[in-house]
Amino acid sequence: MIEDDESPKKPPARLTPPLLDPMGLAELSAYRDELRAEIARVEAEMTRKQGHRSAADAFFRRSPDA
Repeated sequence: MIEDDESPKKPPARLTPPLLDPMGLAELSAYRDELRAEIARVEAEMTRKQGHRSAADAFFRRSPDA
């Protein structure tokens, strides 16, 4: 009899973190800057999507006297 593992499964990692130990200070600094740029890109997209959500919520909200 095969039993299913019922423990929650961890989603696959989107990024594979590189080994930091062999990197020098310049490489670490460049890697950090790349990560910050990616975080800024994600936050900008989240802000854009929140704006769309807010606009949709406002559009579909009924007026109090309706």
